[in-house]
Amino acid sequence: MPLTADRNTPQAASEVVVAGVGANVRIFAGALLVANATGFAVPGHEASGLAYIGRAEEYVDNRDGAAGAKSVEIRRGKAFKWENNGSITQAHLFRSAYIVDDQTVAADDNEGARSVAGQIVAIDADGVWVE
Repeated sequence: MPLTADRNTPQAASEVVVAGVGANVRIFAGALLVANATGFAVPGHEASGLAYIGRAEEYVDNRDGAAGAKSVEIRRGKAFKWENNGSITQAHLFRSAYIVDDQTVAADDNEGARSVAGQIVAIDADGVWVE
Protein backbone atom coordinates (compact mmCIF):
# COMPACT_ATOMS: atom_id res chain seq x y z
CA MET A 1 0.00 0.00 0.00
CA PRO A 2 1.54 3.38 -0.97
CA LEU A 3 2.10 6.19 1.51
CA THR A 4 -0.69 8.67 2.14
CA ALA A 5 1.33 10.76 4.62
CA ASP A 6 4.93 11.47 5.60
CA ARG A 7 6.83 8.51 7.03
CA ASN A 8 9.67 8.62 9.55
CA THR A 9 11.75 5.94 7.82
CA PRO A 10 14.45 4.47 10.11
CA GLN A 11 18.05 4.49 8.92
CA ALA A 12 21.26 2.79 9.96
CA ALA A 13 24.91 3.19 9.02
CA SER A 14 25.98 0.42 6.66
CA GLU A 15 29.54 1.33 5.71
CA VAL A 16 30.79 -1.44 8.02
CA VAL A 17 28.54 -4.45 8.56
CA VAL A 18 29.00 -7.74 10.36
CA ALA A 19 28.05 -11.01 8.70
CA GLY A 20 28.23 -14.65 9.67
CA VAL A 21 31.08 -16.56 8.02
CA GLY A 22 30.41 -19.63 5.91
CA ALA A 23 31.34 -23.09 7.13
CA ASN A 24 34.87 -24.37 6.68
CA VAL A 25 36.36 -21.15 5.27
CA ARG A 26 39.21 -18.82 6.15
CA ILE A 27 38.96 -15.13 5.34
CA PHE A 28 42.01 -12.90 5.11
CA ALA A 29 41.82 -9.21 5.98
CA GLY A 30 41.49 -7.23 2.76
CA ALA A 31 39.78 -10.06 0.87
CA LEU A 32 36.95 -9.54 -1.58
CA LEU A 33 33.90 -11.11 0.07
CA VAL A 34 30.67 -12.49 -1.31
CA ALA A 35 27.50 -13.92 0.18
CA ASN A 36 27.04 -17.55 -0.73
CA ALA A 37 23.67 -19.16 -1.57
CA THR A 38 22.80 -19.48 2.13
CA GLY A 39 23.70 -15.85 2.91
CA PHE A 40 27.03 -16.36 4.69
CA ALA A 41 30.22 -14.42 3.96
CA VAL A 42 32.87 -16.35 2.05
CA PRO A 43 35.95 -15.36 0.06
CA GLY A 44 35.25 -14.34 -3.53
CA HIS A 45 35.56 -17.13 -6.05
CA GLU A 46 34.45 -17.93 -9.56
CA ALA A 47 30.80 -18.97 -9.43
CA SER A 48 27.48 -17.67 -10.65
CA GLY A 49 24.80 -16.36 -8.29
CA LEU A 50 27.12 -14.87 -5.66
CA ALA A 51 26.37 -11.46 -4.14
CA TYR A 52 29.35 -9.12 -3.79
CA ILE A 53 29.53 -7.73 -0.23
CA GLY A 54 32.76 -5.71 0.02
CA ARG A 55 36.20 -5.96 1.69
CA ALA A 56 37.00 -7.99 4.80
CA GLU A 57 38.21 -5.77 7.61
CA GLU A 58 39.74 -8.61 9.60
CA TYR A 59 41.13 -12.14 9.47
CA VAL A 60 38.66 -14.85 10.46
CA ASP A 61 39.37 -18.59 10.54
CA ASN A 62 36.20 -20.68 10.50
CA ARG A 63 37.75 -23.76 8.89
CA ASP A 64 36.58 -25.89 11.83
CA GLY A 65 33.24 -24.16 12.33
CA ALA A 66 29.69 -24.40 11.12
CA ALA A 67 28.14 -21.64 9.04
CA GLY A 68 27.64 -18.60 11.25
CA ALA A 69 29.87 -19.87 14.07
CA LYS A 70 32.08 -16.81 13.54
CA SER A 71 31.44 -13.33 12.14
CA VAL A 72 33.47 -10.92 10.03
CA GLU A 73 33.44 -7.12 9.72
CA ILE A 74 32.97 -6.01 6.12
CA ARG A 75 33.50 -2.53 4.67
CA ARG A 76 31.05 -1.56 1.93
CA GLY A 77 30.02 1.42 -0.15
CA LYS A 78 33.55 2.33 -1.23
CA ALA A 79 35.71 1.68 -4.28
CA PHE A 80 38.34 -0.98 -3.60
CA LYS A 81 41.41 -1.74 -5.69
CA TRP A 82 41.42 -5.38 -6.80
CA GLU A 83 43.91 -7.24 -8.97
CA ASN A 84 43.27 -7.23 -12.71
CA ASN A 85 43.35 -10.70 -14.27
CA GLY A 86 44.75 -8.98 -17.35
CA SER A 87 41.49 -8.66 -19.25
CA ILE A 88 40.40 -5.22 -18.01
CA THR A 89 41.44 -2.27 -20.17
CA GLN A 90 40.46 1.40 -20.41
CA ALA A 91 37.58 0.30 -22.66
CA HIS A 92 35.95 -1.33 -19.61
CA LEU A 93 35.74 1.86 -17.52
CA PHE A 94 32.27 2.26 -15.95
CA ARG A 95 31.33 -1.26 -16.92
CA SER A 96 30.92 -4.30 -14.67
CA ALA A 97 33.84 -6.19 -13.14
CA TYR A 98 33.44 -9.91 -12.47
CA ILE A 99 34.82 -11.93 -9.55
CA VAL A 100 37.67 -14.35 -10.26
CA ASP A 101 38.85 -14.94 -6.66
CA ASP A 102 39.17 -13.13 -3.33
CA GLN A 103 41.48 -10.46 -4.79
CA THR A 104 41.00 -10.56 -8.57
CA VAL A 105 38.43 -9.25 -11.04
CA ALA A 106 37.92 -9.71 -14.78
CA ALA A 107 36.21 -7.91 -17.66
CA ASP A 108 33.81 -10.76 -18.50
CA ASP A 109 31.56 -13.27 -16.80
CA ASN A 110 33.31 -16.28 -18.38
CA GLU A 111 30.12 -17.46 -20.08
CA GLY A 112 28.04 -17.01 -16.93
CA ALA A 113 30.53 -18.65 -14.56
CA ARG A 114 31.43 -15.42 -12.71
CA SER A 115 29.37 -13.08 -10.54
CA VAL A 116 29.40 -9.28 -10.73
CA ALA A 117 31.66 -7.45 -8.28
CA GLY A 118 30.52 -3.95 -9.18
CA GLN A 119 31.31 -1.08 -11.51
CA ILE A 120 34.86 -0.28 -12.62
CA VAL A 121 35.55 3.36 -11.68
CA ALA A 122 39.31 3.57 -12.35
CA ILE A 123 42.09 1.47 -13.80
CA ASP A 124 45.67 1.72 -12.57
CA ALA A 125 48.79 -0.11 -13.69
CA ASP A 126 48.60 -2.21 -10.52
CA GLY A 127 44.86 -2.81 -10.17
CA VAL A 128 41.24 -2.01 -10.86
CA TRP A 129 39.04 0.21 -8.66
CA VAL A 130 35.59 -1.32 -8.27
CA GLU A 131 32.64 0.23 -6.45
